[in-house]
Amino acid sequence: MEIFGIPTALLGSQLLVGLINGSFYAILSLGLAIIFGLLNIINFCHGAQYMMGAFVAWIALTRFGINYWVALIAAPLIVGAVGVVIERLMLRRLYKLDHLYGLLLTFGLALIIEGVFRDQYGISGESYDVPELLSGGINLGFMFLPIYRAWIIVASLTVCFGTWYMIERTKLGAYLRAGTENSQMVQALGINVPLLITFTYGYGVALAAFAGVLAAPVFQVNPLMGSNLIIVVFAVVVIGGMGSIMGSILTGLGLGLIEGLTKVFYPEASSVIVFVIMVIVLLVRPAGLFGKT
Repeated sequence: MEIFGIPTALLGSQLLVGLINGSFYAILSLGLAIIFGLLNIINFCHGAQYMMGAFVAWIALTRFGINYWVALIAAPLIVGAVGVVIERLMLRRLYKLDHLYGLLLTFGLALIIEGVFRDQYGISGESYDVPELLSGGINLGFMFLPIYRAWIIVASLTVCFGTWYMIERTKLGAYLRAGTENSQMVQALGINVPLLITFTYGYGVALAAFAGVLAAPVFQVNPLMGSNLIIVVFAVVVIGGMGSIMGSILTGLGLGLIEGLTKVFYPEASSVIVFVIMVIVLLVRPAGLFGKT
């Protein structure tokens, strides 16, 4: 069976790849959007923190025998704790300065983190086996669906929309948003705003690490895996609107699907289609599709 002259199996497989990539774009751009929207920091070391999540899972398995399911919880907590230290010791000094200073600091941190892992593990990459519970696949008739790929989509969407609900619909989220807009008023109500800010950055970093653990069985665990992805993720955030939580989620998923379809109909453009869309959006709507004008 064919659609527009394209075999259904090929179209379905590329849509699946696009949805998987879109899931990673969504969860990574969500972390960036949270950090920028609530802290006004452009976190350029987000890709390095994504890579750290994958490496923590790999090290936990190969050296300590800790399985995937424990690593899926432990790695975000460990890398998030590193993020808390970064926020406490470095970023806190930059909140009243121009965004450029935060970008330069986190860019430097990204280079340092990547350099340390390259020195220790090289760039050949390490493999991480799919957990036994999620091995195998399902025959859908027109294509074979690997169970682990389906898990990535479900886990990413659950975390993304759960995070959106927490920020937009709960009392904690209201405190976070109010603390960034008028910290003195919120502190007068007895709320520890600096602690909320630290929690926000740590949570954004933990999202990157969570994505890294999800990615470990799919891609090789490599010190360069974050730098290869972060530029595309930044483009997703710009298209969705800097600081827009829902914009990052929907744009990440949508661009992943568009990228997958482009690989079917015009493969030569698949690596640049996201940036072409970014340019068009910036020309038509500089604040992004979901950003505030």
